[in-house]
Amino acid sequence: MTGRPGRTGTTTRGGGQAGAGDLLELVRSGRAVTRGALQQATGLSRATVGQRLDRLFRAGWLREGAGGPVDSPLGGRPAITLEFDDAHAVVLAADLDTRHARAAVLTLSGEILAEHAGTLVVEDGPERVLGELGRWFAELLVKADRPAARVCGIGLAVPGPVDSGTGRVVQPPMMPGWDGYDIRGRLSRALTEHSGAPAVPVLVDNDANLMAYGEQRTGHPDCAAFVLVKVSTGIGAGVVVDGSIYRGIDGGAGDIGHIRVGTEALCRCGSYGCLAAVASGGAVARRLAESGVPAESGADVRELLAAGHPEAAALAREAGRRVGDVLATVVTLLNPGVLMIAGDLAGTPFLTGVRELLYQRALPRSTAGLDVLTSRWGDRAALIGAGALVVEYLYAPQRVEERLRALGV
Repeated sequence: MTGRPGRTGTTTRGGGQAGAGDLLELVRSGRAVTRGALQQATGLSRATVGQRLDRLFRAGWLREGAGGPVDSPLGGRPAITLEFDDAHAVVLAADLDTRHARAAVLTLSGEILAEHAGTLVVEDGPERVLGELGRWFAELLVKADRPAARVCGIGLAVPGPVDSGTGRVVQPPMMPGWDGYDIRGRLSRALTEHSGAPAVPVLVDNDANLMAYGEQRTGHPDCAAFVLVKVSTGIGAGVVVDGSIYRGIDGGAGDIGHIRVGTEALCRCGSYGCLAAVASGGAVARRLAESGVPAESGADVRELLAAGHPEAAALAREAGRRVGDVLATVVTLLNPGVLMIAGDLAGTPFLTGVRELLYQRALPRSTAGLDVLTSRWGDRAALIGAGALVVEYLYAPQRVEERLRALGV
């Protein structure tokens, strides 16, 4: 992150001149993509800009693109543009749900190169589940034709609250046996065991957070307050404010599934009356099963909704009304520009129910500029968000300087 320009150039957060990491950020963001533009943005001399760019070229992180507009009004040769080389490494990402998971190999710009989805039961515990993800990653690297040495990091989405400082889940209602477990260390070791890859950074976050991050960055980058609600086996919300995930003090922000809504239904967290106990995909599945319709999970409800099952549609709309009642408070509190509905129930019946109660209960001012939408990326949203989170972490200016020194450039 760069500071304000001073007399001798843009200063970094630490107060010094702009370094190679700051120049890389300017190029990646598109704010300055020629040597001349970098000089103007930072106040650095031509020689200093050249020296710092040379380090980025030697690391393989920058490349020259096509000629841009002529910098001088007197004409001359077009300025050579600079581009972030998104092919020099790959990111691994996985989205872990209660009974299934999805994993992928992505480029640094977020393109999915290879993907796999399958059954993976979170209640089997972290040792087994993370070990299996390591095997999936190794197979996906082969499928994507990328060497394990190219992996620069792993992003993992989990269905529970996460302390982002430690990467450990905190009292997760739907992840028995995972509380406080060293997810980062185990997943990094699992990748090494199955692929021979060196140890890499592992970032862990809540699935709704990463879905929100992926959707906001790719589809609504100018939205200063963005809320995504995932309704599947449970219910959770991800909030992105000014381009950053809002997590609260220990990762508990957005856990709206455990807001009390005045019923006597028993929730998986052990309390009575939680929103998730009456309006989640799991809750709808239980009510369908009680009436003789085969359904065990939110995924089963999704299939019934896709087939146009009338009872599933009616229950999904009722669940949407319950969630919409809670979201009226969320929207009044956060005043977002986008409210996105995602997960197994994210279809027309549920969305209709949400809108009915949301617009009825929330202040008109809170909803006047609000777009209520369904997910653009669907099941891939958390993968996109996890990959983006890893890239932003690894290529932050301060970390760029550390990594360049480690590479000896």
